[in-house]
Amino acid sequence: MIEEVRKQVCKLLDKDNSGHGMEHVDRVLRLSLKFAERENADKNAVAFIALLHDVDDYKLFGTESADNLTNAKNILEQCSITDTMKEQVLDAIKTIGYSKRLKGIRPITLEGMIVSDADMCDSIGATGILRSYQYNLAHGNVFFDKNIYPALNMSAADYMAKKAGTVVTHMFEKLLKLKDLMLTDSGKKEAIERHHIMIDFLYHFFEEENVPEWIDYLDHYLNENKK
Repeated sequence: MIEEVRKQVCKLLDKDNSGHGMEHVDRVLRLSLKFAERENADKNAVAFIALLHDVDDYKLFGTESADNLTNAKNILEQCSITDTMKEQVLDAIKTIGYSKRLKGIRPITLEGMIVSDADMCDSIGATGILRSYQYNLAHGNVFFDKNIYPALNMSAADYMAKKAGTVVTHMFEKLLKLKDLMLTDSGKKEAIERHHIMIDFLYHFFEEENVPEWIDYLDHYLNENKK
C-alpha cells in the first residue's frame, strides 16, 4: 500500500525542479521512519503523511489545492486507504509547513509532529542549502547579493507572497529559525546538528566573499536569537 501511494506521488512530483520533488519526499520519508522508530510512533501513518505532505503544496499546486488537499484525497481514495487512516493523514497534512507555523498552526499527533520535524530538517543543513539554491535558481534568484538583506519577522501572508531574494537571505528569514520549531526529541537533536552546519557555512562563505559587514550581521543575528 505504501509503495502504491509512492507511485501516485511520483506521478505528481517526479519532474519538479524546485527542491520539492521525489528526492525530497524520499529523504523526508526515511528520516520520518527513523524518528518514528525512536519515538515509538505508528510507522504506517508516518509513511503516508511523509509521502503526501507536499502533494498539495501551495507553491506547486496553488492555494485552492492546498486548502482542499485535492491531490492527497485523490491518492488516498485510489489506494483504498481506510477511512480512519485517511482522516489521520489528512488532518496531519493540514498542519505541516512553515507558513502554517507562522499562522500558529502545528501538528497535534505524534505522527504529524514527526513528519513536520523531518520535513523541516530537510530544509536545513547541507541538503537544506542545496535545496534553497535549487528553489531560488528555478525562480531566477541569485545565491548572494551583498546589498540585499533579509526581511526578518515576516507574517504568514508576507512570507507566502515573497518572490525576490537570495539563498542567503532565505537562510536568515527561515532556515536558521527552524531549529526552534522542532516538536520531538529526535527532531531537536537532528536539527541542532544541521543548524551548526549552516552557521559554519555562512561564516566561511562571508570570509571567502570578503564581506565583513555580513559577518557582523550574522554575529548580531545569532546573538539576538540565542535560546
